[in-house]
Amino acid sequence: MTTNRFSPRNDADVADLVTRHPLAFVVSHGGDRVHSTPLPMRIEHVDDGRIATLTGHIARANPQVAALQVDPRATLLFRGPQGYVSPSWFNDRTQAPTWNYVVANFAVRIDFLDDTASLERIVRDLVDAMEAGRKRAWSVDDMGTRYAQLASRIVAFRATVTAIEAKFKLGQDERDDIYPEIIAGLRNEGDQDALIAMMQEFNAQRDAGKSP
Repeated sequence: MTTNRFSPRNDADVADLVTRHPLAFVVSHGGDRVHSTPLPMRIEHVDDGRIATLTGHIARANPQVAALQVDPRATLLFRGPQGYVSPSWFNDRTQAPTWNYVVANFAVRIDFLDDTASLERIVRDLVDAMEAGRKRAWSVDDMGTRYAQLASRIVAFRATVTAIEAKFKLGQDERDDIYPEIIAGLRNEGDQDALIAMMQEFNAQRDAGKSP
């Protein structure tokens, strides 16, 4: 993982991104084409704070399954909050537009876990995580006998991480007079609460020493 002003502060930042935004593009090569499938992923194992393995499931009929069985190398692309930053918000009109965003790319090896116990564990882990805290939370048991029918059409897999590249571009490089104008502009745009919250978290030092 490279270190610069846009690097995550620690491995926990990357794990938090994956937990909060679990839908990843699984990208791999097969023959003369590139395969890309959006799939929800869950962290399975962490080694010394760093994500070591993730799990997911995919439709058996997806041609990417056959491609990964030949070449198990893949990239998982996660994306967090993002938004365009317009110079129209600034008093200094000489500034250029930019884009703030959070992304993490995992180089992985995919191993299929084609057994009932693994599929059951991985599907239940995902569903339980996504349903946690909901009123009338749903469980796979609510499907009754239909669950077995649908489960036969998917296969579980483990993604073993070989490298991670993450970038948290959240205004850390902006001038102190420009930064609050970005926050104000994003608020006026609406629907940017998640991006604003992350920007404030990663720029907390700007408020250090200010009067409450």
